[in-house]
Amino acid sequence: MLRRIQGAMAALVLFAGGAAAGDYPEQDIQGIIQWGAGGSTDLVMRSVAPHAEKVLGRSIVLSNKTGGVGVIATQFVSTQPSDGYTLLMSAENPQLYKVMGLSQLDYADFYPVNVLARGIPVLVANNDAPFNTIKELVDYVQANPGQVKMGSTGPGGLPSVVGGMLSSQIDFKVTAVPFDGDGPALTAMQGGAVDFMPAVLGAAVEHVKAGRIKILGIFDSEANPVLPDAKPIVADYPEFKKFMPWGPFFGVFVKRDTPDDIKAKLVEAFKAGANAPEFQKLISDRGYVSMNISGDEADDFLKKWQSTTAWVVHDAGMSKKSPEEFGIPRP
Repeated sequence: MLRRIQGAMAALVLFAGGAAAGDYPEQDIQGIIQWGAGGSTDLVMRSVAPHAEKVLGRSIVLSNKTGGVGVIATQFVSTQPSDGYTLLMSAENPQLYKVMGLSQLDYADFYPVNVLARGIPVLVANNDAPFNTIKELVDYVQANPGQVKMGSTGPGGLPSVVGGMLSSQIDFKVTAVPFDGDGPALTAMQGGAVDFMPAVLGAAVEHVKAGRIKILGIFDSEANPVLPDAKPIVADYPEFKKFMPWGPFFGVFVKRDTPDDIKAKLVEAFKAGANAPEFQKLISDRGYVSMNISGDEADDFLKKWQSTTAWVVHDAGMSKKSPEEFGIPRP
C-alpha cells in the first residue's frame, strides 16, 4: 500500500511539473542584465525584450545587477530555480571567468536562448586627448608609458581584452581605470576621468556623432558604414588581421537544466524579438552584426569564441590560469 501511495504521489508531482511547464509563463519573468544602465548590453536587452514579451504574453522585468565583470549577475541567476523565470541577459564575459580566476561558471552552465548580435570594438577618446588616431595613440603611449589612463570594465571585459591584444603585438603600457560597464566608463571619459577606452561601436556611436567624444579607429579589418571615416587598425598594424573578425556579443540565457519545453518557448519569443524590424534597425544603426542563433549553433559559436579569446588573454599574460586547465583547446 505504501509503495502504491508513493507511486501515486510521484506521478502527481510529474503531472504537476508538466502542467506548470505547459502553462509557462504564468507570471512575469526576471531579466537580469549583468552590466550597467546606458551600456551596450543594457541597450540591446531593453530593445529586444518588448518584442519577446508580445510572444510570451508576460512582462520581462529588467534589472541591472552589476559588479565583478558580470560575475554577480551570473552567479545570481545560477542560484535561481531552473524554471525559466530568471533570465541572464549578458555579454561575452563569462567565457573568460575561469581563466581570469573570477568564477567556475561559464556558458557551459547555461542554455543559449538567443545570441542576438555581435559588436565591433572601437577605440574612442576624450575630445581633449593629445591623439586623434590609433597610431597617434600608440606613439603617445610609447612616449609616456603607464601615464595614459584607459577606461576599463575590469579583468575579462572588452577593454581589457582589446588592451591585451594590443600589448601582445606592440609596446602598449597604459593604466586601466575600472567602471561598472561601458556606459559609465564612456560618461566618465567625457569628463576627463580617463583618456581613452576600447568600447563597442554600438555604445559609442551616438556619443561620437554628438561630438561628446572622438573616435580614433575601428578594431576591425575594414571600415564600418556607421562611421565610415574611422580607420581600421589593420591599415597601420596589419599584424592584427589574425584576430579579425572579433568582438563582444550579447545573449539571453537560462540555466542549462531548465525544462526543454520552457526553453523552446523562450527561443521562439526571442527569435521573434530579434527578427522584429525595429530591433533589426537598431542593430544596423548601431553597427552591430545580427546573429539570432540559439541551441547547438549558439553553443558552437560560444566554444569557438572562448577558445580564441581565452588563449589571447593567456598569451598576453593577463590570465591567472591556463585555458588548458579547463579543457579549452588552443585555436
